[in-house]
Amino acid sequence: MANEKRVDLTAKVINLCQRRGIIFPSCEIYAVHAGFFDYGPLGVQFKRNIENAWWNRFVVSREDVVGIEGALLSPRTLWKASGHLDSFTDPLVECKKCGLRSRADHLVEDALKINVDGLSVKHLQQMIDKHKLACPKCKGTLLPIRTFNLMFKTHVGATADEADEAFLRPETAQLIFADYKLTQFVSRKQFPFGIAQVGKAFRNEIAPRNFVFRCREFTQMEIEYFIRPNKLDDCLLLGADLLDQEMVFFTAACQENKTDALRMTLRDALAKRVVATRWHAYWLAECFNWIVSLGINPARLRLRQHTRDELSHYSSETWDVEYEYPWGWKELMGIANRTDFDLKQHAKASGKDLAFHDQATNEKIVPYVIEPSLGADRLLFTLLMDAYRETGEGTDVKTVLSLSPQIAPVFVSIFPLMKKDGLAEKAREIFNQLRKDGFVADYDEGGSIGRRYARSDEAGTPFAITVDYDSLKDNTVTLRERDSGKQRRIPSNELAAVLRA
Repeated sequence: MANEKRVDLTAKVINLCQRRGIIFPSCEIYAVHAGFFDYGPLGVQFKRNIENAWWNRFVVSREDVVGIEGALLSPRTLWKASGHLDSFTDPLVECKKCGLRSRADHLVEDALKINVDGLSVKHLQQMIDKHKLACPKCKGTLLPIRTFNLMFKTHVGATADEADEAFLRPETAQLIFADYKLTQFVSRKQFPFGIAQVGKAFRNEIAPRNFVFRCREFTQMEIEYFIRPNKLDDCLLLGADLLDQEMVFFTAACQENKTDALRMTLRDALAKRVVATRWHAYWLAECFNWIVSLGINPARLRLRQHTRDELSHYSSETWDVEYEYPWGWKELMGIANRTDFDLKQHAKASGKDLAFHDQATNEKIVPYVIEPSLGADRLLFTLLMDAYRETGEGTDVKTVLSLSPQIAPVFVSIFPLMKKDGLAEKAREIFNQLRKDGFVADYDEGGSIGRRYARSDEAGTPFAITVDYDSLKDNTVTLRERDSGKQRRIPSNELAAVLRA
């Protein structure tokens, strides 16, 4: 797809989201703060399906991962210990004339049409000065770059003292670390094991952009996987099927030397020390494969290693699963080796012993942590863009969302051919039975059958059932598959089994 068509795709998907009420700006009637979004009926079910698919894959179906749900508001002491008060910042540049505030890296990217991921504040400032970049709004002079903390601050209780400061969590990870010792004790998990969490996170972005790709309130799906420091290469889950899988690796060396990304197997990536440890390699492959299982085109995915200048203060190695968006390759999810930084910081700040006491060896162990983390909102938007296609020509163009049945907001639509002659009653009987059987179903009797098929396809519904006059005679219905358009007659009492299959 040509680049201009890809850019046009973004506008079309956003238009579809707002037209069908999938996602739309929060409090739109007041037109206040950007970066906050509400989900309508289709959107909230779609998002819930994504969250459930992640939870089922990484928690329910595994013996080594358990879940928690932490509070949204946490004390200043937690975020001071984690480093967020000092280091959770973005580069802010302000116009001296009109006061417009922009993210310095976004401003450079937009003005020079280059990717600046990993560049330091110093390097960004040099590029602004060298190219004499000005305010994108009024062409005024830009003030020097300064850092801007992204956390939302409030106070707990009636006073406004520093001791009563609290922050909306910018990530779910720190609550997992704070609850790690108790969670390990009550779940009786032994290393290696993980703690998962799905929940809201809040970041006071300088300039939210690209719809829900970068917003101020979002849902995060995150695992902290705890491993003995001397066992980072002892990964029994990393079998030949994963080791022999080919993926595209955009290494730090590729970025520094300005060379193309490398296609190689995970086995070769480990042998060449492209990926440092086998547990990190396992989570790269596991997360990559899960994303592909949702229906995303693997040709638009790659693994990008964070450069040394880009690494977070807690990380020894971080990889992003990147997707090729219309505005370039950008992070879809991250998989970081957080070492033992967080647990040691919280132990020091709280005075509590967060080491694991191994009774068999009498060791005190502070584990290393591999962290797979992604945003449900960004993933949802990516799935919509990847699934969007158009059929027909001219004024007869129809939109189809080719969403996987496991995450589509509606699984099956039921249509009576006509409202009369008992067809609507028969269709409703089938509709109610499918809902009792556990399917998310939609009933539609408005307009022509072609218009109803089009509405269903636009919502990403994989299957449609039509009840016609033959249905009244022989109790069969027409089952239509969205992507192929194929239709077949099915006895209505076999529908549940056929749809499950």
